[in-house]
Amino acid sequence: MSLTVATSASNEGGYFIGGSLFDHVTPDMKIYREEIFGPVLAVVRAPDYASAARMINDNEYGNGTAVFTQNGDVAREFAHRIRVGMVGINVPIPVPVAFHSFGGWKASLFGDHSMHGPEGIRFYTRLKTVTSRWPTSIAQGPEFVMPTMK
Repeated sequence: MSLTVATSASNEGGYFIGGSLFDHVTPDMKIYREEIFGPVLAVVRAPDYASAARMINDNEYGNGTAVFTQNGDVAREFAHRIRVGMVGINVPIPVPVAFHSFGGWKASLFGDHSMHGPEGIRFYTRLKTVTSRWPTSIAQGPEFVMPTMK
């Protein structure tokens, strides 16, 4: 596990937390039990798809999650089965454009409504926004940059 903290010259007296990756996180760890926003990625490993889906759905929070696949059946089943507010299909950060709802479900939502989009007027409707991207091939191996349409 790695956490980088350095003082920031542009923010006197403040701190800049660099991108941090926590691998082999388990449900009994504090980092798993708390909702963290920032340049932090917690990698939780599961033995199979069913266990991973159960872990996501059983978590207290439900802001956003993503799956990376070329299989449309897997993508459709994931989007349908997972109980969170924002689902990404081949999109690492499933934040939709402003006219869609932004926000999670469960303890990730404060108040009765999401802050943007039609949810603001559909008082007791729970929306799920699914953002997907289907590149021509991911067979070349992993990429570690923000994907863009080519």
